[in-house]
Amino acid sequence: MPTFTNPNDDAEEAREALRGLAHATRSIDDPTDIYPVLGSLTNGLASLAQALHQLGDFHDGPALKRTWITNDARKGRSASYQASWELHRAAEMLRLVAETIDRAHEAEATIAYDSTDFPTARPTDRLSLDHGIGL
Repeated sequence: MPTFTNPNDDAEEAREALRGLAHATRSIDDPTDIYPVLGSLTNGLASLAQALHQLGDFHDGPALKRTWITNDARKGRSASYQASWELHRAAEMLRLVAETIDRAHEAEATIAYDSTDFPTARPTDRLSLDHGIGL
């Protein structure tokens, strides 16, 4: 369960959950699970990007003035700037990845799976690409 107050514990829980997801997706018995998984991943990546921006913001703010490395304030500030840059950069990359997964999520919504090929698949209502207009 997320603590919402302890970033270290919550990060560890997220790591374990992602490890479990990697294991669970080695084989897909019910392809109708793909759609909600993609939606959850998109939302999870948005939260991860937010967390990375917030960690970068920490290095942009007052922490920058208090940073030190073996009594060398310039090295400390330089390391803090580098950490901030990389964290914000990673957050923007994740935003782009989330947008890409969201497009896959939209495409997945249009797929209907044949229950004879996947007997464990649950019936679902999917979007139809047939708009009823023919030429």
